[in-house]
Amino acid sequence: MEKLKKNEMVRVRIEDMGHDGAGIGRVDGYALFVKDALIGDLAEVKIMKAKKNYAYARLMRIVEPSPFRVEPRCPVSRQCGGCQLQAMDYEQQLLFKQRKVENNLKRIGGFENLCVQPVLGMEEPFRYRNKAQFPIGTDKEGHPVAGFYAGRTHSIISCMDCLLGHPVNEQILDAVLNYMERFQVPAYDEQTGKGLVRHVLVRVGFSTKELMVCLVLNGRKLPKQEILVEELTKIEGMTSITINVNTERSNVILGRELIPVWGQTYITDYIGDLAYQISPLSFYQVNPAQTRKLYETALSYAGLTGKETVWDLYCGIGTISLFLARKAKKVYGVEIIPQAIEDARKNAARNGITNAEFFVGKSEEILPEYYRKNGGYADVIVVDPPRKGCEEALLETIVKMQPARVVYVSCDSATLARDLKYLCGNGFRVEKVQPVDMFGQTVHVETVCLLSRNK
Repeated sequence: MEKLKKNEMVRVRIEDMGHDGAGIGRVDGYALFVKDALIGDLAEVKIMKAKKNYAYARLMRIVEPSPFRVEPRCPVSRQCGGCQLQAMDYEQQLLFKQRKVENNLKRIGGFENLCVQPVLGMEEPFRYRNKAQFPIGTDKEGHPVAGFYAGRTHSIISCMDCLLGHPVNEQILDAVLNYMERFQVPAYDEQTGKGLVRHVLVRVGFSTKELMVCLVLNGRKLPKQEILVEELTKIEGMTSITINVNTERSNVILGRELIPVWGQTYITDYIGDLAYQISPLSFYQVNPAQTRKLYETALSYAGLTGKETVWDLYCGIGTISLFLARKAKKVYGVEIIPQAIEDARKNAARNGITNAEFFVGKSEEILPEYYRKNGGYADVIVVDPPRKGCEEALLETIVKMQPARVVYVSCDSATLARDLKYLCGNGFRVEKVQPVDMFGQTVHVETVCLLSRNK
């Protein structure tokens, strides 16, 4: 087998897809990873990086399209890299996500015969996001631009109207960029650490139609700020304008300090008949319609009768906690962001819920500490951790507390598989696995799992 060389052009039939959505094919025994290629494509590709047994290649031309290939709706979908699957038929996207969950559970978790339910899909897999964070930069002509970072880079692809987001985003960005152009307000430059406007964060209350704009600045104030505020407040539904101060030389989007500029510092939205107060720094699921399906699944898995004590770890603004509290005796929520816990307490009060108590701190510290001091007890533990999954100290405490059921909500099936392996090695078994498509057109998938304690 002769090694493929950089810049060599070859033809390859795509037979599989990796977890990141790259097409996988073989040429003379070599595995080729081709971004933007789909299962079934016959493609002409250019070798970009050749290793001993595999190579990375760029898609140059589709010779024969896959039967699952569709025309992407977004003109910059390929450059932007945010929608890795937009060229794939939606039903196939759901099958891809199901296989991804199954493969991770098998490969990482060692689970051979788990039945993964078909993915709960969306009726309309576009325009579903209630939140967008647009980086602001400068184009080659020196004009301010907004958009998204090209895949694996920090160069901005200009895109004012992301088709996953709400159409109002374009109106808001127009107002911000026109103001910046008019008053020569500089965009932040990551290279030099100079400039002022870093990001524009927009949240939309899908059921209330309330709008939030949070301007992330390398500073505390905008020049002629009142003129921008005047323009933004002309947009119907504007409820909250704030400044987030981020003067760090890092690629973290949000700083810790929030300065009120106009209106409230939050918006309100509903999931089902529960109202939630959402601040710029709060975690709140980005897809309201699918969030309801996700939480209803988690609630049914919790199997509550009104007698249970429940811990909800990584609870955010109390979204799952409040769903659970209406069916449980007592719910304890834990979240690291103080602002989110403040929102959670207000959300409980707003919905007349008195049996939910919230703690600020790391779940992996609060729960072990509470258990050590009080011998804390739980019938059900719900975890909804970030992408990196649960810390081992937390899993260890869950095992010690011996709840009858654990409901694990995961946004990364690889770390989910790792954590399930630990729990199942320590007295639990997986009963149900239900993926939910919260992020149509992308490779990401949310999964809800029910574990029961072995008798």
